[in-house]
Amino acid sequence: MKTADYVSTGERRVTGITASGLPVIVVPKLEYTKSFAFLATDYGGADRRFRIGRKWCDTPAGVAHFLEHKMFDQPDGTNALPVLSSMGASPNAFTSTDITAYHFECADNFDEDLKLLIDFVFTPYYTEESVAKEQGIIGQEIRMTEDNPWFALYYDFLKALYRAHPLRDSVAGTVESISHITAQTLYDCHAAFYVPRNMVLCVAGDQDPEHVFDLAQRELQHDSGEKPERDYGPDEAGMPVRMRTERTMEVGLPLFMTGCKSAAPACGDGYLRRLLTSEIALEILCGKSSPLYLELYAKGLINQSFSAEYEISAGTAHSAVSGESRDPEAVAGRLREETARFIADGPAEGDFARVRKALTGAKLRELDSLETICYSTAKGYFKGYDYLTSSEVLRQITPEETVEFVRTALDPDQFALSVVSPAGQERHE
Repeated sequence: MKTADYVSTGERRVTGITASGLPVIVVPKLEYTKSFAFLATDYGGADRRFRIGRKWCDTPAGVAHFLEHKMFDQPDGTNALPVLSSMGASPNAFTSTDITAYHFECADNFDEDLKLLIDFVFTPYYTEESVAKEQGIIGQEIRMTEDNPWFALYYDFLKALYRAHPLRDSVAGTVESISHITAQTLYDCHAAFYVPRNMVLCVAGDQDPEHVFDLAQRELQHDSGEKPERDYGPDEAGMPVRMRTERTMEVGLPLFMTGCKSAAPACGDGYLRRLLTSEIALEILCGKSSPLYLELYAKGLINQSFSAEYEISAGTAHSAVSGESRDPEAVAGRLREETARFIADGPAEGDFARVRKALTGAKLRELDSLETICYSTAKGYFKGYDYLTSSEVLRQITPEETVEFVRTALDPDQFALSVVSPAGQERHE
C-alpha cells in the first residue's frame, strides 16, 4: 500500500489495490468514534449505452437507479439494509448521473458491516417477480418526483440545453422506460459495471488501513473485469436547443433556471482545478455577498433560494443559476450583463482574495465529515484527481483563471432560460 501525507492539513491517505483489482483508499481519522465505508461503482444514470469487448449495449433510462434498489436483495431471501441496521450501522445508497454508491456509518462492528457490504454489492440476485414488484414501487416514486416543480424545472432546463444527451432524462427514468427492465437487464449491467476495476472502496475513521485492505482482499474473490466504454452521443457544445421553455405548475412564485453548456475538462488534476475555479468564479459573480445578488435582492427580484452551480457529468458540463423570482427575465438579463462585465473587467482584487480564502476554509472544514471525505475521494479516484489536495489547489488559482472559466462556461450569448410559472400566469408571446 502507498501512503501520502498532507502537511498543510495533517491528513493521511493510504491506497492499495487488491488481487481482484479493487482500489481501496483509507483516510485514517484517529480518535473518531465512528467510521464510514463507501463502496462505489463508476456507473450512473447517464451510462445507458456502453461496450464490453466488441459488443455495444443499449439500455433503458433508469437501469442504474433500479439496480441500486435491487442490490440489497440476497439469494437467501434476506435484505441487507435491515440486517446492517440491526448491527448498529446506518446504511444507505444513491445513484447520480455518473456514480452509484453503497455506504454505512457505524461505531461498532465495522468488520462485520464491511463484509456484508462487499458481499451484497458483489452478489446479484434478481427474479422477474421481484423486478415487476419494484417497477411498481419505483413507478410511484417517479410520479411523485415529476410533480415536484424544482425537478420539472431542472429537467426542462437540461432539455433546453441538450438535444439527445442522456442527461436530458431523469436518473430514475420514466414509468415507461423502466417497464422495459428485466432481470436479465440487471444481470447484464451488474456484470458490466460492478467489477472491481470499475469500482473503489473508500473508508474514513479510526481504522487501520492494512486491516481494512486485508479484509477487502479476503472477502472479494472476483475477476477484476474491464472498464466499459461509454457512448453519450455526439458533441453538443454551443448553442442550446431552445433558448426558453416554460410550463405551469402549482407554485407561489415563478421558478427559473438559466445558464449554458460547455466542454468538459479532461480527467486528472485539471478536472479538480476546474471545479474549484468554478466555485470561486460563481461566488464572486453571483454569490450571496456579490453586488449582483445584493442588487437583485434589494429590488425584490430574488430571495434566498437563489443559487449557482457548475456541473461536470457524462462527458459534458453546464452552469446553472436558479431561484424564485416575480420576473425571471429581468434576473436572467442582469446575470448576462454582469457576466459580460466580469469577462471584460475581471474580479475585484479584494473580492477574489476574500472568496478564495473563504472557500479554502470551507474545504478544510469538510475534512471533519467522514461522509464527505469518502464521497469526494471516490469521485476524485474515478476522475483522476486527489480530493485531499483541494485546499492547496485553491491557493494556486489566479484571478485570470476565474475570468477564463466565466468566458468558456458562461457565454452570455448562449444562455437558455427555463421557467415554471404559477398556473394561469404563464407568459404569452
